[in-house]
Amino acid sequence: MDFNFTETQGMLRDTLRRYLADNYDFDKRQAMLRMPGGRDPGIWKALATELGILGAALPEAHGGFGGGPVDSMVLMEELGHVIAVEPYVPTVVVGGQALLAAGGAHAAQMIPGIISGDVVFGFAHAEPQGRYNLANLRTTAKRDGAGWVINGHKAVVVAAPYASHYLVTVRTGGSQMEASGVSLFLVEAGAKGIVRRDYPCVDGYMASELYFENVAVGPEALLGAEGEALPLIEQLVDHAAVATCAEAVGAMRKLHEITLDYSKQRKQFGQPIGAFQVLQHRMVDMFMEVEQSASMTLMATLRLDDAERAKWVSQCKVKVNKGARFVGQSAVQIHGGIGITVELSTGHYFKRLSIIETQWGDLDHHLGRLEAGLMAEAA
Repeated sequence: MDFNFTETQGMLRDTLRRYLADNYDFDKRQAMLRMPGGRDPGIWKALATELGILGAALPEAHGGFGGGPVDSMVLMEELGHVIAVEPYVPTVVVGGQALLAAGGAHAAQMIPGIISGDVVFGFAHAEPQGRYNLANLRTTAKRDGAGWVINGHKAVVVAAPYASHYLVTVRTGGSQMEASGVSLFLVEAGAKGIVRRDYPCVDGYMASELYFENVAVGPEALLGAEGEALPLIEQLVDHAAVATCAEAVGAMRKLHEITLDYSKQRKQFGQPIGAFQVLQHRMVDMFMEVEQSASMTLMATLRLDDAERAKWVSQCKVKVNKGARFVGQSAVQIHGGIGITVELSTGHYFKRLSIIETQWGDLDHHLGRLEAGLMAEAA
């Protein structure tokens, strides 16, 4: 199996790396977070128009470059390197995949909007009682003539404060946790009846609690067949999980670099702390965690179209979750108290890695999914 990136993927990586080095250093990121909405919309537009990278993983038929998940992985690692707060995962990874699965007019009209930077998605799939069970839904959509009326509450919808559209998982039939009866809707962010409560997350991203109060949508808002969307939603979440693992690899790699540099500058007992063997061993362990996480992320990315996708994704997420915790905690420990100050970037990388541990399934969830898969194979 060839693990080398193509020339195009290398160019994408280098182009984005240079742009972020000039426009997304730590001080500029901090300034962006203080802007209204918690971001600089010009950055997203530049990624679309100046760099043209939002179409890298999308088909040529819709104006993209014809790439795929590996292209997203390459880009997400670079975004993770600067802990960028850009909505690539909900928009390109989740939104793009959902539109391609729906096909027809939805894909033809909206994928070019993603590529141009005009369409931004919020993925409204989580609910307070859900605990990673994608079928555990209290949000409902009931028929009203030719259309539908949506009611319910969606929690921690990342990018919702500035999204143009929401992908909303709802129950159109069956009981609360039943696999059948789950549907996926595409809803405009400005639809009447949507109440939003915006807030900043600990890692810098903006998110919202979304309340749907008799939100009327037309028949075209339903993506795919009624009540049969759960397999697609599971696929979307797995793609998002692997892309976020790539982001974690970028963040871990940068955090290791920061910690290594600090160990050469900070002196104790008349010599740099990096000269102490115990810290050298710790930083080697950090490096190994980064490289193993990168390898697992690449393997899971290559297996996203595999029949055993769930197994590969969960193995990847387990490894990356463990690696993120080890690298983050080690970096803070080696820095000491300043490692968690607002002024130093170390603590911000630690916060983002801590959030990634819980996104798209925590360690216990993915270990449980692996166990369930093994039990099913044994049976």
